[in-house]
Amino acid sequence: MADKFSIGLVQMRCTKNAEENLARAMERIREASARGAQIVCLHELFLSEYFCRAEDAERFNLAQPVPGPATERLAQLARERKIALVVSVFERRAPGVYHNTCAVLDADGAFLGKYRKMHIPDDPLYYEKFYFTPGDLGFPTFQTRYARLGVQICWDQWYPEGARLVALQGAQVIFYPTSIGWHPAERAEYGAAQLDAWRTIQRAHAIANGVYVAVANRVGFEGDPGAGDPGIEFWGNSFVADPFGQVVSEAGREKEEILVVECDPAKSEDTRRNWPFLRDRRIDAYQPILNRWLDE
Repeated sequence: MADKFSIGLVQMRCTKNAEENLARAMERIREASARGAQIVCLHELFLSEYFCRAEDAERFNLAQPVPGPATERLAQLARERKIALVVSVFERRAPGVYHNTCAVLDADGAFLGKYRKMHIPDDPLYYEKFYFTPGDLGFPTFQTRYARLGVQICWDQWYPEGARLVALQGAQVIFYPTSIGWHPAERAEYGAAQLDAWRTIQRAHAIANGVYVAVANRVGFEGDPGAGDPGIEFWGNSFVADPFGQVVSEAGREKEEILVVECDPAKSEDTRRNWPFLRDRRIDAYQPILNRWLDE
């Protein structure tokens, strides 16, 4: 049986200053490590405010190569603290080709690879299709010193297919770096239901696949209503669910927090023995799912 491992989630606010955000993230990573975390995950696009609230070509200047300056700094920290890191960066791949990317760094600072966000939203205040080319690396998993992990990014969390594919490759935990919150005009009427749906769909991925799910969301208000930017109130609520979907640790809606959770692969084994969803899959019957829609 695989050894137990501990994961850490950093829930934090961000400013427009990339260096400030990186320094604060590194400080919180050190704190998570001091509390026993062996794999630490930051939220989506942690180096800046969530810039996709508007379409602005100048914001492409926020991007950098992956690996690149930010991952090199973080690799030094990973090596120093002997921890693995999951870090979300706006990737500049080539002129005119940019991705929403997660780099995975091992406990010796080695760059294990990256995941590029596959599902790209386009909603009011979430104009991601303007900035991001859809991912083209599929749904990889990464063997760190402590555990095999999968990564999905924010909008990916609403789709069961990616979670299933990384689980079938042996992922013991799926990390979801996230930047999600309330549109000011919607919170009063829909806010509670939106938050509940978000939590429920990711707990369902844990249940359906018998894996740990770890969700790191940003927190705080970002915007400038006086300048015509209504802003987003990011709802925090970062959490870890166990292989049967039980929430074992959860942050609040307003404060910066660090969660540290011990994960036991034996719990996945026990869950899958008693709820054998993977055994009973009808892989001979699923070909139609590759169609966009099933016409009569």
